[in-house]
Amino acid sequence: MKPIAPQKPHRITQHGITRVDDYHWLRNREDPDTLKYLKAEMSYFEQVMSRTQPLQESLFSEMKGRIQETDSTVPEKRGGYWYYQRTEAGKQYPIFCRRRDAADAPEEILLDQNRLAEGKSFCSVSAFAVSPDGNKLAYAVDYEGNETYTIHILDLKRGQPYPETIPNTYGSVYFHTGVEWANDSETFFYITLDAAKRPCKLYRHRLGTAPASDVLLFTEEDETFFLFLHKTRDERYILTEHHSTTTSEMRYLSADQPDGEWKVIAPRRRGIEYYAAHHKGTFFILTNENAKNFKLMKAPVGKTDPARWQEIIPHRPQVMLSGIETFENHLVLYEYRDGLPHIRISRADGTSDVHYVHFPEPAYHFETDHNPDFHAGKLRIKYSSLVTPHTIVDIHLDSGEWEIKKEEAVLGYDKSQYVCDQIHATAPDGRRIPISIAYKKDLKRDGNSPALLHGYGAYGANLEPEFNASRISLLERGFVYAIAHVRGSSVLGREWYEDGKLLRKKNSFTDFIACAEHLIREGYTSKERLAILGVSAGGLLVTACMTMRPDLFKTVIAKVPFVDVINSMSDPSIPLTTHEYDEWGNPAQREQFEYMLSYSPYDNLKSAAYPHLLLTAGFNDPRVGYWEPAKFAAKLRELKTDDNLLLLKVNFNAGHAGASGRYDFLKEVAAEYAFLLETVNKP
Repeated sequence: MKPIAPQKPHRITQHGITRVDDYHWLRNREDPDTLKYLKAEMSYFEQVMSRTQPLQESLFSEMKGRIQETDSTVPEKRGGYWYYQRTEAGKQYPIFCRRRDAADAPEEILLDQNRLAEGKSFCSVSAFAVSPDGNKLAYAVDYEGNETYTIHILDLKRGQPYPETIPNTYGSVYFHTGVEWANDSETFFYITLDAAKRPCKLYRHRLGTAPASDVLLFTEEDETFFLFLHKTRDERYILTEHHSTTTSEMRYLSADQPDGEWKVIAPRRRGIEYYAAHHKGTFFILTNENAKNFKLMKAPVGKTDPARWQEIIPHRPQVMLSGIETFENHLVLYEYRDGLPHIRISRADGTSDVHYVHFPEPAYHFETDHNPDFHAGKLRIKYSSLVTPHTIVDIHLDSGEWEIKKEEAVLGYDKSQYVCDQIHATAPDGRRIPISIAYKKDLKRDGNSPALLHGYGAYGANLEPEFNASRISLLERGFVYAIAHVRGSSVLGREWYEDGKLLRKKNSFTDFIACAEHLIREGYTSKERLAILGVSAGGLLVTACMTMRPDLFKTVIAKVPFVDVINSMSDPSIPLTTHEYDEWGNPAQREQFEYMLSYSPYDNLKSAAYPHLLLTAGFNDPRVGYWEPAKFAAKLRELKTDDNLLLLKVNFNAGHAGASGRYDFLKEVAAEYAFLLETVNKP
């Protein structure tokens, strides 16, 4: 039986416009009707999906069967140890290990995440940081999925924990960040969250002392800024990063003087972004001042007034600088050019012996590994494409030569049977939109193939054409998989991003629709077999396109989607709201309010026939509240005129990233793919 949410009219008036939100009450966790409704939706999801249970089990078995379940990462040298993670068959989480840099040295298990997770439905480890002397480990754990971490410290010599723990700290479900040690190995720095879960306070902690006595070093008072920290590769300095959507500021402290003075590299100025990396008494600085795509400057430590910065690489309209790495004898710059990422290597001065890394495929992705050794002559990256499994590569900085250390084992997979390419669609205003695409070699472009078009298009972030072993289950079933690199990303430079935000946000949607129409026109698929997928801000993208063109898509999967734009951006208690006024707009400004209202998916639902739709939500999600997809489902049930499936799947034990265990995560993917196959293959 389809769930029906009670209507409890809630009137909201902004700029003289009154809206009635019948499902505003779903925000209230304490309202008994909230949990009742969410559980009813989950019961309906399970009822409808029960007929696909054999397919889900088959998909899960396929995906699990491709994994080398007992495996190990390539060891990484830090100090006198080689560090690595390994997995064991049947276990959900990694085991963090090291060995001394000596022949036949025994393995030392630093942390077994499987033990941490015993009796828990969710377990995320962040801030995995070993002290410079190698004798202590600081790590942080989140057991709720709400990205609020508690720091623990282990004495690695004794194998015993220190008595103190530090709650409410910043960490990441995606990266091992959040703690940085001073060089005395007795002091570390961390960041805590405010009531809106914004990282904003920097503290110093000394081992063996009560966290209540920790020294508060800085409070980021501006609610549009987030505060982060990291240590330079040469371990000389600890840096703070203060970020808003359009502005940045950095401070630095000698890692040898944890009680010393934090100094500002350059005071914040609205609209000016910069990022600094240290090299032998010099900061190399990327900045967008009078350089939309960023330029490279440098300044001596202690003399960082921007008026004294020296230009090393000028602004180039066709090349965006996106990152920098310093090594003892080399400088590495990351660039975006022609819709693809590139690696520029030079000597440490940034200008001599310049060469670029060659990549072998027309569409690809790489990400840098930790590369902790400042003195190394190699850069370690993880390379992949839509058809090439993740490959750990050491790039020799002098020559650019590749040294493959390990290719991900994908059991039973033959990449030669697949095609990876980059094609282009044309937007309504004539702009060319890159599309990364993959399919089996025997594909016939007769419009009969199912397709999944994936998109994101926000924050300048790029949805990369990287490998995903689970996706083979779709490609093997004849799917075309494509990524639409719409405006709002940065694949074609900073202008591409700025042309898809604020009062130009609709370009993201019209770009995505143009990509869908291109796939249909070129025979890759048809609208009767076309599905679209978006996560978080990508969920906004696909649901906005669904409300604009419900006739164009057969199936929509919107995971933890940002769909209630006006209400969320009007509520500064939500973690990301104030930080993102420069991304989406501030509803207090009438022009921005009216523009957001004109595309907000929740506000633009109407009586119409819509595609099959799967929405997902994390009950503990701090980024996109569970109530956004819940409200969207409730309102759409009220308005839709079709008999297509509308399902809401709520994970009551996780947050934005879904399940934390690797097998549990695969089960989530299997359910989503089963929904996709069930609906796209329907007549």
